[in-house]
Amino acid sequence: MDKPASVYTSFMTTSNYKGFGVSILALSLLVLIGCAGGRRPVLYPNAHFHAVGEAQARTDVDRCLRSAKDFGAPVYGGTDVARDTAAGGAIGGAAAGAWGLVRNDEHDAGNRALAGAAAGGAAGLVRGALQVGKPSRTFRGFVNRCLSERGYDVIG
Repeated sequence: MDKPASVYTSFMTTSNYKGFGVSILALSLLVLIGCAGGRRPVLYPNAHFHAVGEAQARTDVDRCLRSAKDFGAPVYGGTDVARDTAAGGAIGGAAAGAWGLVRNDEHDAGNRALAGAAAGGAAGLVRGALQVGKPSRTFRGFVNRCLSERGYDVIG
């Protein structure tokens, strides 16, 4: 007699779970689109800011952003979405597979490893996607220094 499918395995193969996965993917894409906008530095309204005015401060920010790009500072960090996805999948698969072996369920360890890899990969994908719209540390450092040398205080 065949061993009955575990509740876990039955859940993984139902159409409800597949619909849930599609919903998570759609939500992740919406988050990615919402976070993809460019970010500008926030300036503290110090004496220099008040002396030059908001319009000149905006122009100086634009010049520093352009200088950072012109001098080759990588604009965006976190562009290794594929790497984050693969790392999340490997970690999730290893952890869930190990859990299946610890529970002394060799037959279900493979299913758990696959489910863990899928969950870990999804987590890595979302993490990488959230990082895509953020400027790299080098780019932010370049722009902050440029603005600092012009007399501004960058607070965010």
